[in-house]
Amino acid sequence: MRHLYRCPLRWADLDLLGHVNNVTYVDYLQEARVDMFRTHSPGARADDLAEGVVVVRHEVTYVSSLTFGPDPVSIECWVTEIRAASFTMGYEVFAEDEAGERTVYLRARTVLTPYVFATERPRRLHAEEKSSLARLLEPDEPVRPPAPPEVVEVPGGHYPVHVRFSDVDVYGHVNNVKYFEYFQEARIQLMVSQGRELGGGHHLVVAQTDVDYRRPILFRPEPYDCRTWVSRIGTTSVVFESVVRDGDEVLARARVVGVCIDSATGRPAPVPDELRSLVGAGTGT
Repeated sequence: MRHLYRCPLRWADLDLLGHVNNVTYVDYLQEARVDMFRTHSPGARADDLAEGVVVVRHEVTYVSSLTFGPDPVSIECWVTEIRAASFTMGYEVFAEDEAGERTVYLRARTVLTPYVFATERPRRLHAEEKSSLARLLEPDEPVRPPAPPEVVEVPGGHYPVHVRFSDVDVYGHVNNVKYFEYFQEARIQLMVSQGRELGGGHHLVVAQTDVDYRRPILFRPEPYDCRTWVSRIGTTSVVFESVVRDGDEVLARARVVGVCIDSATGRPAPVPDELRSLVGAGTGT
């Protein structure tokens, strides 16, 4: 069984191209997930999973562009794996026409773990929680994060993450959606500082974002250290790697695949030379 959530769109969700921003989709997934927990969780524990889980990993695949409209977008979510102290969810963001033809905008998977915020520690799933999650189970291949890459220092790759008060939840933790925003800001700064903004009828769209959450980012006056670099460039794609650190401790990692698009045709285009020079610069640390 899959849970269906109808998510309303906001004008502020759009980017400069009139498409829903890649960060905003993760907010939609969060809304759908909380609605699923509150709908299907056991009555005595209705808010335990809705308000007491943390995200361990996001894998988000952007399939096609979503534009603003008066109707909510549909999100199906379900459970793909249940373990002792974690579970994995799948999502599909889509619209259907009158004939039942589905246009898919995004597919994603999220690994989550129940969390006791009073003690700042994860916990095991209760039997009632496992039973309620099992009703939504469609088994799939487990999520297997790749080995973390070596951090590469490049000119313009340092972005100080200043946490805003509105970024955090009631427990003082930065919400998982905001990490996508931090990585987006760092990525843009890298390109701007290197003078590598795309022009000449091309733009870069995000095709895939994977984020691993290692430790909570907390609200504080001092900025955190984010490092971003380009690890690979293909025929039409660019791979960005990022880490957020507090001193030597890694708090989160991201891998983002961007695809170069011809603005006139909307089709993938060869990566221009001004971006190709980004890969390989810098030294490992």
